[in-house]
Amino acid sequence: MKIVVAIDSFKGSLTSLQAGSAAAEGIARVYPQANVAVFPIADGGEGTVIALTTALNGKLQTVEALDPLGRPIQCEYGIVGETAVIEMSCAAGITLLTPQERDPMRTTTYGVGQVIADAIFKGCRDFIVGIGGSATNDGGIGMLQALGFGILDETGAQVPLGGAGLEKITSITTENALPELSECTFRIACDVTNPLCGELGCSAVYGPQKGATPEQIPQMDGWLNSYADKVKAVFPESDKNMPGAGAAGGIGFAFFSFLNGKPYSGIDLILGELRIEDKIKDADLVITGEGRLDAQTVMGKAPIGIARIAKKYNKPVIAFSGCVTPETGVCNDHGIDAFFPIVKCACTIEQAMATENAYPNMADTAEQAFRLLKMAKELHYE
Repeated sequence: MKIVVAIDSFKGSLTSLQAGSAAAEGIARVYPQANVAVFPIADGGEGTVIALTTALNGKLQTVEALDPLGRPIQCEYGIVGETAVIEMSCAAGITLLTPQERDPMRTTTYGVGQVIADAIFKGCRDFIVGIGGSATNDGGIGMLQALGFGILDETGAQVPLGGAGLEKITSITTENALPELSECTFRIACDVTNPLCGELGCSAVYGPQKGATPEQIPQMDGWLNSYADKVKAVFPESDKNMPGAGAAGGIGFAFFSFLNGKPYSGIDLILGELRIEDKIKDADLVITGEGRLDAQTVMGKAPIGIARIAKKYNKPVIAFSGCVTPETGVCNDHGIDAFFPIVKCACTIEQAMATENAYPNMADTAEQAFRLLKMAKELHYE
């Protein structure tokens, strides 16, 4: 029996590789001779760096950069050949801040530019960048400043970091940008389709969760609109209404306009790089999952991406998750034939997510699912 195991990370609990290894351990208790191949996967969000770098035998790198509030932190990214794999959240992620620290007027993407610059200096010219989970609403100007672009005020100085800096922009220059950028390609894992501005723009839709007050939202939206007009004067092809321009507080707009970045569905981009389809095509059974299976899973999350490929070849799909919701049944209509939550008994969220509990829970649940499968085969109920 050939089995492909491709489970997304259980965020804060199990990495993709740990989740897959635990499932494989449980399967082996029932089918010790099975050929089980474990593939770390991600959908462009948290876990993308580890998944791609591990699966493609790359090397993890660490660089000091500024966090959303300008404090130095260590950021990790991956290098595979000449390709850098970066999660913007490593330097500008909302999880780096306490709820009290969230303030889009102050938070910056400067650290993201520092990570990109480090990868350029190490020889990378191709970039895969996941832009989910940001704490920022600065239109990407911090990142651009770190890469040498001039985002200037009326005195010719760089505007202050953070969303508030948008108000002070009077001109944009490119002559001091890193020259190597002209040799670089940027593939942006982005499943958000919001434009930069307006009622569906980043300020209105995502600003509140990043700490924006009702008074600040129209302010920032107006500043971003003015910023976009100034960008268009320098880059005529820029488009503030392009789907994804509003992703991650407008950093999508910066990538598309200044760096000729191209948006991709996160899961399609990552799975394409992993070339997992060839493995699924030859498998007898496919195992997938993520920390929480719910109605949002079918909106481009990793398990559905795996299931979509599996059904292309009529392969059965089983999913494991930390928890499920009453709406999770919709996953059965999108290629997941059966799903199983792994938590065994009532416990706190902290207990359920502890790696020392989640790992054996995954292995034990996989074992029981495959015992059922084995019984069905023996009774010819399959």
